[in-house]
Amino acid sequence: MSDEFRCLPGDWVEVEYVLLQPADRATGLPEDTAAQPLRAWVKGFALADGMIGDEVEVETMSGRHVRGHLSATSPGYTHTFGTPPPEIVGIGRDLRVRVAEYRAKAGE
Repeated sequence: MSDEFRCLPGDWVEVEYVLLQPADRATGLPEDTAAQPLRAWVKGFALADGMIGDEVEVETMSGRHVRGHLSATSPGYTHTFGTPPPEIVGIGRDLRVRVAEYRAKAGE
């Protein structure tokens, strides 16, 4: 089987596991949401070999040990914080200008 479906100990992987079964979820959730288990995806270093779908244990960057079903090998990060508000786009550039002006003035 291809390496994209297999992990070895020490490989960077992602596991998926169920945090809460539907019966354990909070009341007041929309019906379609409440009917589904609450799942978590965690990235870490595999502690044993496995194939996609196998249950494996990983050690996270913070040292936690988590067991779950192998869902990805060599996963990347795909999160985004969305489009930045126009008010904060230039903060870094503007701050560097202000610091340079302050240093130039202090050096006089």
